[in-house]
Amino acid sequence: MKIFIASDHAAFNEKNALVEHLKKSYEVIDLGTHSADSTNYPDWAKALVENVLKEKVPGVLLCGSGIGVSMTANRFKGIRAALCRDEDDAKMTRLHNDANVICLAGRKTPVDHMKKMVDVFLTTPFEGGRHKTRVDLFDQLGC
Repeated sequence: MKIFIASDHAAFNEKNALVEHLKKSYEVIDLGTHSADSTNYPDWAKALVENVLKEKVPGVLLCGSGIGVSMTANRFKGIRAALCRDEDDAKMTRLHNDANVICLAGRKTPVDHMKKMVDVFLTTPFEGGRHKTRVDLFDQLGC
């Protein structure tokens, strides 16, 4: 399975560690940033979500807090980006929300913890059923 990953400068090192981890099991497309030089997280979030929407595959977004990239990503119709703080968040957002982008906090979350969250996110299927009805409302509401 192909996945996209991107970050700003605040999570550059963490993104690189995740790329190395994920390359063992997935085709990973690293959209950037490719240095620790200051950059704008909305640019990277936009690049990632455009690819996620086009290819219909999951994405991993990082910034310092994870908040900025999650807010930016969720501006795009069809994106369900979730800021996850633990493995249960990663599991539940897939099971109940059919999230297609996981957002992580480079400055707040240890890399080993991120690896576990991303693994859970990428291997947990959407439960459907009553949750599909709710997820369908996202698009009906213009979200």
